[in-house]
Amino acid sequence: MGVKFNKIVCVDHTKLEDWAIEELQQYSEAEVEVFKDSPDSEKELLERIGEAEAIIVSWKTQIPQSIIEKCSHLKYIGMACSLYDDESANVAVDFARDKGIIVKGIFDYGDPGVIEFIISELIQLLHGFGKNQWRKMPVELTDRKIGIIGLGTTGQLLAEALLPLGADVYYYSRSRKKEFEAKGLQYLSLKELLKTSEIITLHLPKNTKLLDQQEFETFGSGKILINTSLGLPFEEKAFVNWIKAEGNFAIFDGDGGASLSEDTKRIDRVISHKKSAGWSAETQCRLSEKVLENLKAYFN
Repeated sequence: MGVKFNKIVCVDHTKLEDWAIEELQQYSEAEVEVFKDSPDSEKELLERIGEAEAIIVSWKTQIPQSIIEKCSHLKYIGMACSLYDDESANVAVDFARDKGIIVKGIFDYGDPGVIEFIISELIQLLHGFGKNQWRKMPVELTDRKIGIIGLGTTGQLLAEALLPLGADVYYYSRSRKKEFEAKGLQYLSLKELLKTSEIITLHLPKNTKLLDQQEFETFGSGKILINTSLGLPFEEKAFVNWIKAEGNFAIFDGDGGASLSEDTKRIDRVISHKKSAGWSAETQCRLSEKVLENLKAYFN
């Protein structure tokens, strides 16, 4: 294995900081090519990649099998985004690896901002500090029954933030997390969690659909739903029926609400923000560091 790629291309707006691009140059024979927008077509994407041996890509651009097949020089795909599994990835990970291409994603870079967003938005809604108030009287987080759906890094950090505030925290996940149960979390089946919780917060991989009409009926009215997942982990039509029930509220950051229709965003009691909760100066720095760590590891 050589000590440099023939060329590295950032095929879209990866948000790598300038110092990180400069450091990438140490691993590229040709000048690192950096694009600040998403390609309009597969043809344009292929032109951007050219004969490069390494590419860096954000979550916004698809790198499907059809692209990988045509890029015979590719040795490395660095994802400037999370990689949970092939199903939720914007890269055909398994196919690339079968071709001998190394694919690396990053983890745990935007979570602290998401936690701050959720706690901040909840407190505003519970107390009526903004234009909305959940109940007639302001209420505290203390003793609120909060269900976390998906106990990955974000869900775990949220649980650790909520427990000291006196909330009753439940979780549903594909696997049990005994160490968090020892800290005070209670595992429930999805159905029981929806029945029990006053507030649910969704932390699931992209392309996961977990809630439909039946689940929303189980959740019931006078409740709060929070989504900061990439995409919608529920059927929008079922959500619209649910949000129209008395006393229901929903909170979305820019990522969680990006797939909602404009009509849905305009519904009363849908609180939808344009900004991504997970994006901050600290996030950008962590993203840059982790993308570089992955690329350096290729040569080690």
